[in-house]
Amino acid sequence: MRKRQLTQFGMTVKKRLIEKGMTQVLLAEKVGTSNKYLNLILYGDRTGEKYIHKIISVLEIDPEELQKSA
Repeated sequence: MRKRQLTQFGMTVKKRLIEKGMTQVLLAEKVGTSNKYLNLILYGDRTGEKYIHKIISVLEIDPEELQKSA
């Protein structure tokens, strides 16, 4: 069985969560989704279009940082 891997976006989100001392559960609450669905977004199983901008906003991710990691 192949191990799932975070997308580039997922890695950026995880890094920012650590930097901000925030849990994934708290992030999910702040953007209005479940932790399970957020996890699917971070692993690329769902696009999460509806939540991407909220995630970027809550974590104060620089859009240019996302461009570099894409």
